[in-house]
Amino acid sequence: MFWSAIGEKNEKVLECRDSIKHGCNQQNDSNLWPPQTRNQVLEYQKWAKPLAKNLLEVLLKGLNVNEIDESLEPLMMGTMAININYYPPCLNLSITIGARRHCDVSCITLLFQDDTGGLYVQGTKGDNWIQVNPIKGALAVNIGDSLKIMSNDRYKSIEHCVAVDSSRARISVPLFVNPSLDSVIGPFPQVLKDGEKLVYKHVLFSDYWDYFFCKRPSGKASLDFAKI
Repeated sequence: MFWSAIGEKNEKVLECRDSIKHGCNQQNDSNLWPPQTRNQVLEYQKWAKPLAKNLLEVLLKGLNVNEIDESLEPLMMGTMAININYYPPCLNLSITIGARRHCDVSCITLLFQDDTGGLYVQGTKGDNWIQVNPIKGALAVNIGDSLKIMSNDRYKSIEHCVAVDSSRARISVPLFVNPSLDSVIGPFPQVLKDGEKLVYKHVLFSDYWDYFFCKRPSGKASLDFAKI
């Protein structure tokens, strides 16, 4: 799926981004991908999926969940998508942005970015933005809303945005690791066994997905859908 994010005429700041989405959920999904990117994305998916599973298992151990077995895999990595984002140079930086402030809906996101830079994450106190400078050969990994909800707020989803450059284009390739759409996301029982107070209720992931994408990105506002 291809789309351009250029914003609405009445908005003061416009997004400037072209994206191609590669859904990685069925064996025949790749038949729908552009032939120019198909082989490269398939190879990247093959390499990145085991890495994502290993990272998730490390994070889950902090929640007293030992491994991602066949019963847990649909919840933790039931669907995946790889986007190729192109941010063209924009001369008027006062009215353009690459991506508005938002958190990802995913469990985790693996991000490959070129050397242009432009990714910013919000500081832990919520009053500053920190630039994430690209490191050659490295991936940026961030936690999404789904894992935040499953952890009952122990893990924090990362609010981030993308700035554009006036002279250089930017390319980024995020891989989103999501629950399956029919999964129910909510705090793990292992997290609550010591009487920890529930922060989030259990919700159908497809409902959370629809709520997340039915409006403009706005920081962490989508989490209100799952809060008690």
